[in-house]
Amino acid sequence: MSVTVPARPRASLGWVLAITAAAALIVALDQLVVATALQTIRRDLGASMASLEWTVNAFSLSFAALMIPGAELGDRIGRKRAYVIGLVVFALASAACAIAPSVGLLITARVAQGAGGALISPAALALLTGATPPQKRGAVMGIYAAVMGLAVVGGPLVGGAVAQGIAWQWIFWINLPVIAVVLPFAATKLIETKGNPARPDLLGLVLAAASMFGIVWGLVRSGAAGWSSGEVLGALIGAGVVLVLFVAWELRVSQPMLPMRLFRIPEFAAGNLSTLLLTASLFSTVFFLAQYLQIGLGYSPLGTGVRFLPWTVPLFFIAPVAGRLQDRIGPRWLISVGLTLQGVGLVWLAVTAHDHDSYGKMVTALVLAGVGTSMAMPAQQTAVMSSAPLSLMAKAAGTFSTVRQVGGALGIAIVAAVFAAHGSDRSPLEFANGFSAAITASAVMAFAGAVSGVFAPGRRPVAAVQVTPAAQPVVSAEGELGVR
Repeated sequence: MSVTVPARPRASLGWVLAITAAAALIVALDQLVVATALQTIRRDLGASMASLEWTVNAFSLSFAALMIPGAELGDRIGRKRAYVIGLVVFALASAACAIAPSVGLLITARVAQGAGGALISPAALALLTGATPPQKRGAVMGIYAAVMGLAVVGGPLVGGAVAQGIAWQWIFWINLPVIAVVLPFAATKLIETKGNPARPDLLGLVLAAASMFGIVWGLVRSGAAGWSSGEVLGALIGAGVVLVLFVAWELRVSQPMLPMRLFRIPEFAAGNLSTLLLTASLFSTVFFLAQYLQIGLGYSPLGTGVRFLPWTVPLFFIAPVAGRLQDRIGPRWLISVGLTLQGVGLVWLAVTAHDHDSYGKMVTALVLAGVGTSMAMPAQQTAVMSSAPLSLMAKAAGTFSTVRQVGGALGIAIVAAVFAAHGSDRSPLEFANGFSAAITASAVMAFAGAVSGVFAPGRRPVAAVQVTPAAQPVVSAEGELGVR
């Protein structure tokens, strides 16, 4: 006797994409939104530049250190619940940033923002991936990647416009109405999903957080303290030891927080490596280009943000197209070709700075780099998330998001060291010289990412699953679809 299983009510994929992308947008935007507003914040709070650096670094430090534990928490308490809690934490922390009377309290609030983001990002990505049919995953992830990339490159524009046109505090206040709109839809349109029930891997949580904290601390402090300082070497060596202990523990424990078998999957390993190198190149370029346009070429914060548009605009058009194309040809060549174009654009940018050319001669280079970034990002994200089993999707999302944060911190640290060796901020000419060398280093990282992309797989045929209208597939207790 056959039994008909009633279809589980689901919201449209459009709802899920809109809900998850909106929150992911503000989290990604807040990473670099202060880049073009630092001088305004410095004057208002009477802070030193050394202190202001931590308004950027504190967010990345907290975000990276808590990403995998945040994903594990989402697996246990439910991804929808973790997503909603993260939104509330992020909103409260944003308000604290806006009313901070000193740079110390601003830095503390930025740490809390990073903690909220560490709950939001892996939960959002796991919910979206679980809600997307395999045959549509490339196109959907292309749109999601476009939103994320737009946030990274658009952060300086938003920060410059708000700081110059209103007040720097509104960089943070603007998050509250967005979250207020998203919260009720998240509560009504998403259903609860969880990973496989398991005993908490508490030691794994501690080791993962400690290793990420040490790595990011050492990287962000390398510019001020120096790579050979005891502080930096101690942080990086200590983090390396803890990371080895974490891997050893995860291989031994029966219910690991991060199953090491994920890294045996070619898509997962190659996608994460190329993502590390892309974000290292991207974040370092955004950070130093914002400073070069102001110090080297004399533009205002708003003028600086506007001049990022040739890099930003391609993300609207190329990433969704690249996502659909990836469904046909697979991620390999989109990652490799995209990062090659990004590297070529950055070399071009470095040459214009070396020759002290005007901004007009940089536009084509920025467009080329933007096209390359837009091609590679959705392919990387889909390669990683499509390779993970549904029950491990939140862990895969947490790992992927952590790799992005560590890549950004690593890129800025490396490029800052290159800049310091070839230039300074004492004059526009010296800054241009340092910027040219720094962006060349960013280009090298992009080219290395292109090489790693060759090891990503080509297109895999999606197995067709035929389901009659009356008999829908049984959804597991974990509720992997992620919508209703």
